[in-house]
Order: sequence, then structure tokens, then C-alpha cells
Amino acid sequence: MSPDHPPGLDPDRLRELLDRERPGLVHGPLSGRLIEGGRSNLTYAVTDGATRWVVRRPPLGHVLATAHDMRREHRVISALHPTAVPVPRPVLLCEDPENQAAPGAPFYVMEFVEGTPYRTAEQLAPLGPERTRAALLGLVDTLVELHAVDPVTVGLGDFGRPEGFLDRQLRRWGKQLDASRNRELAGIDELHAALGRRLPHSPAPAVVHGDYRLDNVLLGEDDRITAILDWEMSTLGDPLTDLGLLVMYSVPLGLPDSPVSTTATAPGHPAPAELIERYAARSGRDVSAVSWYTAFAWFKLAVILEGIHYRYTLGQTVGAGFDRIGDLVPVFIEHGLTTLKHGSEEG
Repeated sequence: MSPDHPPGLDPDRLRELLDRERPGLVHGPLSGRLIEGGRSNLTYAVTDGATRWVVRRPPLGHVLATAHDMRREHRVISALHPTAVPVPRPVLLCEDPENQAAPGAPFYVMEFVEGTPYRTAEQLAPLGPERTRAALLGLVDTLVELHAVDPVTVGLGDFGRPEGFLDRQLRRWGKQLDASRNRELAGIDELHAALGRRLPHSPAPAVVHGDYRLDNVLLGEDDRITAILDWEMSTLGDPLTDLGLLVMYSVPLGLPDSPVSTTATAPGHPAPAELIERYAARSGRDVSAVSWYTAFAWFKLAVILEGIHYRYTLGQTVGAGFDRIGDLVPVFIEHGLTTLKHGSEEG
């Protein structure tokens, strides 16, 4: 496979499509490369030597169309692009599975946005405490901007089913857990049941990102967010689920060499309490139930990690670090139980 033709993408066919659908956009032969780091959908950078774009497509050989919905991602960034929410400009959506640009899969093209994704505390450290703090507070402010968007006004009024959202989420992740059960996990059923008993009343629905954290955004040279990426889990639902996940990722795991990346230990990283207070002050939302949402995030990640561990035991994972994923699951369960018992893990 030529380096200009990475697996799953044919830049020559892509140029033919763009010339037909967006004449004058491309000014030379296209070359492409796979951008590493994604865990689900595939992301490519393509260029004609002067301008760069990004292509997103489902994994090679995928079977669950609903889990890799290109039209959904394209729709949400198209709706949000005219708003204050920083997202890449959409260029083209191709839903024809017979297309030869990304063989066998729908895909979309968007503008390339300059910026850096920060995945670990070590990557953040060179910024220093003040810039790190500003970046994380900016992450909260941008989340507030997202949740302030009126879904109906931007054409996303039917983007999800907000009624019963939390109950469905809890049931969905309970089923995911059952699908990967192959060992005893102390406390996980207790956590699931406790979350069900304490289900909070959701505020007015908002556009929810679904996986909102620092390594799903790009930071520009001024440490401001230039783009929110990875919208594959976005929907219309309870905005506090995004906050709970952000808070969860801001709690140090206390595990050296963890295979799950976190920026929480970077010097200058705000404590969870400060992030919660800033969201509350800027959004005007009642965050008194944030401990539930944070505990739910711990539960959801425990289920995801257990699923990865289960696939590892079946020999279905490729790469390093999977042998340690299973040891993390009890840690996430314990954090979830502690959060529900003692309230939000503030500071």
C-alpha cells in the first residue's frame, strides 16, 4: 500500500469526487495519511500540497452502522459550525457505500484545524501550571457554550430522545456489562443498582458530546480551543452527563503507568470542585446532583474497560497495554461507589 494511499482511503478517487461535488476546491493530486490515536472511527489527513482536509470513515470491516454513523457526526458539526462552538467546517458527506474513495463505507470530509490534542499529564507539563489551568477552565467554558445552543434553532430538535435519557443510558450500559461478564467484579452490581435508585431529574435537554474531555479537543497556540472533535457519541440529552465525565477525568487515578490516559496530575490542573463551580456559574444550571453524574461516568468507564479486558482474554486485542486494563476496572468501580456515598470528589 502506497503511503499516499493509506488503508481504507483512495486519495485519487477522493479527488475525483471532490472535483465533481466541490469544483475548484482541490488544486492538485491528493495524498493522505492515517492520523493515529483514534479508538473507533478512522481519521485521515489529506492535502493537495497547499490546503489540508480531514476525512472520517468507520473502521475497516465494521458491521454496526449505528455505532459508526458518519451522517450523524457530519450533521452535528454542520449544525454547530455557525454557532460559537468551535468545530471544523464540514466540506462533504458521502453516504454511498459503493463509493471508491473510502471503499465500502460512508465518510465525510471537513476542514483541517490547527491545534494540539493533549492526552497525558506529561504532554501538558511543558505548558506550565498557569497555561494548563487556563486550558482546563477554557474546556469548561466551551462546554457551557455547547450546552447553551438551542437544539431546535440549529436544526437538531430531533437529534435524540431526551425523555427518559438517563434511565435508558443506565440500562444500556448495564446490558453492555452483561455482554462482557466473565469474572466476579465486586461492587459493580451494587453501583449499578444505587445509580438506578438515585436517578436525578434531568434539566432541559441540550446537545451532548458524549465523550467530552481534553484529548477530544484541539488547543491552539494561545491555549484556546480551536475545535471539538470526535462527535460519534453525540446526541440530544442530559447536559450534566458531559460535566460528570469531565469531572471523572479530572480525578487522579493514583496509578503509575496507567494504560488509561489522564491529565489530572498535570501541575496547574484545576481540582474537580473548581471545574464544577465554574460550569455552574457560567451555565446557571443546578449542579447539586453532579456526584450522581460523576459516579455514572465511573460506572460507564468501568463497563467499557471490562469489555476491553474481556476481548483481551479472548485474544481479540492488538497492541500493548491491554494486559493491564483488567486491573483498572475495580479501581473505577470503587471510585464510583465512593463518589455516590460521599458526594462529589471535590478537590
